[in-house]
Amino acid sequence: MTKTFLRRAALAAMLATSSLVPAITAHAADEPSNSGTITVTYKDDIATLDPAIGYDWQNWSMINALFSRLVDYTPGTTELKPSLAESYDVSPDGKTYAFKLRTDAKFTNGRAVTAADVKYSIERAVNPKTQSPGAGFFHSIVGADAMTAGTAQALDGIKVIDDHTVQISLVQPDATFLNVLALNFASVVPKEAVEAAGGDFGKKPVGSGAFILKEWTVGQRLVFAKNPDYFIKDRPHIDGYTVEIGQEPLVALLRLQKGEVDIAGDGIPPAKFLEMKKSPEFEGMIVDRQQLETSYVTLNTQVAPFDNAKVRQAVNMAINKDRIVRIINGRATPANQVLPPMMAGYDKDYKGYAYDAAKAKALLAEAGLKDGFSTTLYTSNTDPQPRIAQAIQQDLAAIGVKVELKALANPNVIAAGGTKGQAPMVWSGGLGWIADFPDPSDFYGPILSCGSAVAGGWNWSWYCNQAIEPRAQAADAMPVPAKAAERAEAWKKIFTEVQEKDAPWIPVFNERRVVAKSKRMGGPDEIYIDPTRVIDYEAVYIKK
Repeated sequence: MTKTFLRRAALAAMLATSSLVPAITAHAADEPSNSGTITVTYKDDIATLDPAIGYDWQNWSMINALFSRLVDYTPGTTELKPSLAESYDVSPDGKTYAFKLRTDAKFTNGRAVTAADVKYSIERAVNPKTQSPGAGFFHSIVGADAMTAGTAQALDGIKVIDDHTVQISLVQPDATFLNVLALNFASVVPKEAVEAAGGDFGKKPVGSGAFILKEWTVGQRLVFAKNPDYFIKDRPHIDGYTVEIGQEPLVALLRLQKGEVDIAGDGIPPAKFLEMKKSPEFEGMIVDRQQLETSYVTLNTQVAPFDNAKVRQAVNMAINKDRIVRIINGRATPANQVLPPMMAGYDKDYKGYAYDAAKAKALLAEAGLKDGFSTTLYTSNTDPQPRIAQAIQQDLAAIGVKVELKALANPNVIAAGGTKGQAPMVWSGGLGWIADFPDPSDFYGPILSCGSAVAGGWNWSWYCNQAIEPRAQAADAMPVPAKAAERAEAWKKIFTEVQEKDAPWIPVFNERRVVAKSKRMGGPDEIYIDPTRVIDYEAVYIKK
């Protein structure tokens, strides 16, 4: 993916990866009508629309479209551009960023967006009381450690210069800091609306993005309408969209075929995929793209017997990944490490744990568990995840591990993983890690670092290796492009060591994402499987 930043220090992360996302090209006979509403379906309800809290692929797109950030991405790409900030400057040492806010941005409650709102919003995400899974992303800001530890109530590194100027100081250069500011967690929110919601801001969001939430009937639907005051005047291209909840994926596809649904949010179940691919009737309705993604099983390092590295290594050896890939009709490649193959830092020479049930049983015996043990595996209840979980259950039974399955709605799986001591194992399928931005640090900070092993976080293995932490911070600080190769090598060693020695995950496969859209929907595939937004509601449109 090409990263093009607009200031000299912003160039820092540009060469970490390359050419993964092509530039969007115009479709001559495919122009937006700039009107109309569309219907999107999901099986499970949305957990929250609070940008400091929401962190799953299902709500990510909706949150992104409700709120704005200092910087954002050009649709369908990983190319950063100013957004709420009309411009910014970076000090020569890469440690101080000054952002000049645009004057025409306002919240949907009518108030202008100010620099004080930027400071409040980032501090809210870092404050441990918020229990934001994104808090760790802001670790480079001066004062973040103190605030995370609960010894400070504000970030000393964020200064409000005037209503439209905010300055952010870092403890060290951070090659991905602008990417962090483009995350949903950095979305700017009005303090008065958060406080008025009384802990229910996730159901009563107020932002400055392309859309407004007009209705949320829990378990039934969410209705979004175009924000008439959005500061990007040619966006969005639709008048609004309705998200229908409780829709089985196969039923959603039948309705899509009839023209009653425009985007089947849960994608195409594997059982239907080959049929659709071969049928002329579905031509132009299938979006199939590679992504920077790893699906995995987390092994809770704080819960016996997974607190023993030998046990974690043993279960890694017990899983037949080729068979699991066949369950999803080959829409993935088996994974042997945390990073996906297209990511900088991927170790091409590392083979991971080979499938070997005999060696797995021997290793369990070394760990004092020759008769096996009983445990629980949490999984999403949307097909094919329960079937994959059953395959994992069968593989582990072959080495004497008895697994109880708990198939739950996505929000409940997320809650279980983020609750200390609750979930011994979580199959992440349907919730697999898709890169927030194309940099290896994104596969460490939010899901494997000590800072993310917190309540509400996504480090569901509750893994914390204090010896790795300073190495990860040092890798983050390496300037790119000057030390791009050295930085990638540093991350490669970190991830290979984490998996080889500690094995907090069972990496299972790297999955392509497949989405179905109606024939009236226009625009390139990149905006329906967007590398940073999942679905880019600002950019999708109905054809003229």
